[in-house]
Amino acid sequence: MKRREFLATMAAAPLMGANGRKKIACLSSTYHVRSHSDNFITRFLEGYWIGEQYHEPPFEVASLWMDQIHPADIGNKLASAYSVPVMKSIREALTLGTRKLAVDGVILVCEHGTFPDNEKNQKLYPRYEYYEQVVKVFRESGKSCPVFVDKHLSYDWKKAKQMYDWSRQLKFPLTAGSSVSVTFRRPELDPPLGVEMESAVAVGGGWVADGGLFHVLETLQAFVERRKGGEVGVKSVQLLKDDAVWKGASDGLWREDLLQAVLAKEQHPGERKARDVKRPVACVVEYRDGFRAAALAMGGLVSGYLAAVKVKGKAQPDAVLCYIPTENSNNFSPLVHAITHTIQTGQKFYPVERTLLTTGALSFLMESGHQGGKRIETPELKIAYKAPAKSYFAPGMGS
Repeated sequence: MKRREFLATMAAAPLMGANGRKKIACLSSTYHVRSHSDNFITRFLEGYWIGEQYHEPPFEVASLWMDQIHPADIGNKLASAYSVPVMKSIREALTLGTRKLAVDGVILVCEHGTFPDNEKNQKLYPRYEYYEQVVKVFRESGKSCPVFVDKHLSYDWKKAKQMYDWSRQLKFPLTAGSSVSVTFRRPELDPPLGVEMESAVAVGGGWVADGGLFHVLETLQAFVERRKGGEVGVKSVQLLKDDAVWKGASDGLWREDLLQAVLAKEQHPGERKARDVKRPVACVVEYRDGFRAAALAMGGLVSGYLAAVKVKGKAQPDAVLCYIPTENSNNFSPLVHAITHTIQTGQKFYPVERTLLTTGALSFLMESGHQGGKRIETPELKIAYKAPAKSYFAPGMGS
């Protein structure tokens, strides 16, 4: 099935529940213009565009809960405009004033707001703590529903694994992840499933806290999971900074030629050279099958997210721009589309194990950086899964 046919089928999927629409509860850390809550929840309220196709709001937003009220809050204003009750607790948001689960899906967006950082440069977002309250309602109700968690599951590997395990134990569909991994691709590069890869890199800008590196890592994973043998998990990680980045390339830890291939796809190329970057970061990932790849943060060199894959037998690497429309954040629409599909059907366009593995790799990478670039073995990340036959991402050039 062609990607456009796939999306058309998705758009035509039946909507169920009261008044023809299912009900969702939206949980927000804070809700202001261009926050992630705005990028997700507002699309569920107002609908969204992918290319030239407009998609009506797929569900009834039955409740909104906000942890923190931003000085420029729009959550309360939008809730009033769309007659959405603002609840005082996560429990109320899920039960709608009853004693049991009363919604068909949960959107958990814990990004932005006033939360502390730790010594590892991780933002201590309480995604686990929000999610734990959701699971408690599921247990008490004796039933559950699909849940979406924005970005990586947690800064802490053990918490992330527990979140995943709860979804398996209670048998509810869990989706998560980065908008970058499913956004528009220029060109529409999708390596064939089972292709023999030699190496890969993904490149982003200068946001080197865990929230920024996650986007680059998950984008990388969306490509390398397609390699021959399928995903088998991560053996070790190492976070390199400054001169150690280039020494790592010289030592064969990552391939600088792939970085050069990526730069040819940058939409706003400058005259700077890669080695002119003042504070480069390389997240080196060694997989359990011996495959190596890297996620690079090159502040001042690139303005978006890019990736390159070297396929065995091909003279040149394949490179792609993962396009982020800065004018309207429309990279979030494909992810909203994927969430919609899961809540409607219980099926997922891509496996949550991608985000689980990326979450774990990121957590150990931040520890590596904290320990001065130490290589860290990751026996915990023996996570095997199979990528979809065709990658899910938005068709067209993007807007």
